Amino acid sequence: MLEFLALCAVGAEPILSNELKLLDFKPVNRLPGRVFFTSTLKEPEVVSIMRANFYLRTADRLYLVLKEFAADNFDTLYDTVAAVDWQRFFSRDSKITVDKVRTFKSKLASEHAVQRAVHKAVCTALCSAWKMDVLPETGREYSIRIYIEHNRVYLLLDLSGEPLHRRGYRLSGGAAPMRETLAAVLLQCMQWKRKLPLHDAFCGSGTIPIEAAWYAYNIPPGIGRSFAFETFTCYSSKKDRQLIEEERRRGALNIRTDCLVRVSGSDNDPEAVRLAQTNAERACMLAGKALQRIGKDNRIPRPEFIQADFSELAAPYPEGVLLSNPPYGDRLGDEQEATTLYEKMTSIPHEFDNWRLGFITDKPAFADIFLRAGITLKKRPLKSGNLDTCLYSYGL
Repeated sequence: MLEFLALCAVGAEPILSNELKLLDFKPVNRLPGRVFFTSTLKEPEVVSIMRANFYLRTADRLYLVLKEFAADNFDTLYDTVAAVDWQRFFSRDSKITVDKVRTFKSKLASEHAVQRAVHKAVCTALCSAWKMDVLPETGREYSIRIYIEHNRVYLLLDLSGEPLHRRGYRLSGGAAPMRETLAAVLLQCMQWKRKLPLHDAFCGSGTIPIEAAWYAYNIPPGIGRSFAFETFTCYSSKKDRQLIEEERRRGALNIRTDCLVRVSGSDNDPEAVRLAQTNAERACMLAGKALQRIGKDNRIPRPEFIQADFSELAAPYPEGVLLSNPPYGDRLGDEQEATTLYEKMTSIPHEFDNWRLGFITDKPAFADIFLRAGITLKKRPLKSGNLDTCLYSYGL
């Protein structure tokens, strides 16, 4: 049975685990920013790999766990890595990269030394298998990652290629863009369902409304892109390629356009609104092209974006979800500007009575400002990339 590893925002592991279960995968272990899982279905391994890459909304990247073993010295590390059947995955001209090494409370503590040893072991094994002195490394690049924790080594092969948050619809993110995968996490944190209206009062490049629309219309997040595993030599047969395309077709067939979805966004910056509209148009066109490939001409409704300051907004429906990524002091503007903005935002709960409210920020003072106005916010820490943030919610 194959074992996989999915990376996610730190704090989002329970949400990713639930998503895996809905896709008939079995989470087996959770660590900060990581979920190990296996497939519960009896199906070709290429189908499991495709399903995970194609449908997971909250995972940042997927890996195949090639080996898990104990190693407290470089000889054991080198010999075990070299014994893997690497030519099963790579062609003769592949460029091999050990993109990241992380060690924790282990005798093999030098990340650079581990990186060099693993790269040498892989290249030596491939040269031996193909009777070559040196790998040309002129072809496609593939990534390997190493985690060593308490002298336990996890040897991982990247299945995704480009990170999974790169859906293909955002050509430009504007200033301080949010990852698409983090937006998907926030929607789940807020328990949003398609029947509820959703609005983003600081929409920026439109990531939250677009991710909400893709979720509501059941558009697979991998609908407009390819993945690294598709070029592995072990999955290059005609049968495997047919299985991959069948999964893409199945995903397109499940897209819904017959449901009522009320998703919108606003921003006081007209350029941000134009960018959000452009990204939303591209996102819906990607889904539309997938529908055309299966003989359907259904149009994907676009989220609505308007130019407006948040102080001008009023709840358009009796209930809904307002989810926003307001400007951070250290990202956009200075600290005082952010504080002034947050003080003005304390009016939102009164204007959006009976709505669930969610705001993500890296400022601990955000909750204190609301508390002084008599509004208590719930706090959920989330770390995406190198930024420590919190989702502050109200009405959940």
